[in-house]
Amino acid sequence: MIYRTELLPASETFIAAQTAALKKYSPWFAGLKRLPDGLPLDPGCVLSLTKENLLKDKLRRRFYLRTGVAPDFHRSLRDLRPSLIHAHFAVDACVALPLKRTLQVPLVVTLHGYDVTRSDDTFRQTVFGRIYLERRNTMLREASLFLCVSEHIRGRALERGYPVEKLAMLPIGIELPENDAVVEREPIVLFVGRMVEKKGCIHLLRAMERVEAILPASRLILLGDGPLRTELERYAFTRLRNVTFLGMRPQCEVRNWMRRARVLAAPSIVGGDGDSEGLPIVLCEAQARGLPAVSCYGPGVNEAVVENQTALLVPQRDEQALSKAILRLMTEPALHRELAEAGRQRAANLFDIQKQTALLEDRYDEVVSRFAWIRK
Repeated sequence: MIYRTELLPASETFIAAQTAALKKYSPWFAGLKRLPDGLPLDPGCVLSLTKENLLKDKLRRRFYLRTGVAPDFHRSLRDLRPSLIHAHFAVDACVALPLKRTLQVPLVVTLHGYDVTRSDDTFRQTVFGRIYLERRNTMLREASLFLCVSEHIRGRALERGYPVEKLAMLPIGIELPENDAVVEREPIVLFVGRMVEKKGCIHLLRAMERVEAILPASRLILLGDGPLRTELERYAFTRLRNVTFLGMRPQCEVRNWMRRARVLAAPSIVGGDGDSEGLPIVLCEAQARGLPAVSCYGPGVNEAVVENQTALLVPQRDEQALSKAILRLMTEPALHRELAEAGRQRAANLFDIQKQTALLEDRYDEVVSRFAWIRK
């Protein structure tokens, strides 16, 4: 059973892709609410506490968060006889603790990033954050396994008191293209991601002012949405000539832009609240499609790419260095080809979702077997 409190944010295609790659286990999604603008999920494989967002639904979710009591919901999930619960993000795992106890199955948790990088002060500002802080120690005791998407996240989890014997590093992986034919790339700089502070989008916009001045034909295409989008659009439309914000787009369209673009820009930073990248999936996707990237030195990024072999890296918030790196990939064909080929090889060797999900299912087997032995 795949647990996510909100099913399923449009930006979390990596969860849907991993779930679709399962072979030995038949997945169901469970959560507290369906998102009307979320990823499409097979309704026959989804159970949520509430189906709408009316006042009665909000009150029911609030009651469940406080008490963990929802007999009908728990009964429906119990009827599925799940072998385990796999919660994505530690915050969600804390919400799922009553469900774990009711079903009496092991709990596996994937740590993606913010759950172990944000400060406790930041968590205290939201309802779910406060639940996380209240239940964190209980979750650390009751969960069977914590999967970390990178060594950086594993290190941060250790700093936060996660038990070392329950931590394992396992990147999710990506779907490799079956036949990604070489196309004539256009002078496009592509950004794909949520428009939040840690993605560093404002620094990209400032860097593109210099890129446009030197290469007037260059275009900046931004895919994604988020709380900073309006502010970023306001800045971009007064400073740049060739910039387009396309919002959230389906995965097939994202991949089409990756085939057309010449450079992926992923200028991630460590945010003011401590939030940082876990393992930037977009960098793995770009490598698989032969799209060289420009990114920033920092946690998670250094595990996704190899500097000067599959990507160019610059210091965080250094807009001049960022513009220079983008211009290099826009104007040096030999460098572009070299990074593109190395990126394809790296993605195939390290980030194949079929291989990574097979390893995940091996972990499932171990957890289920150990849990059954302990209960004897």
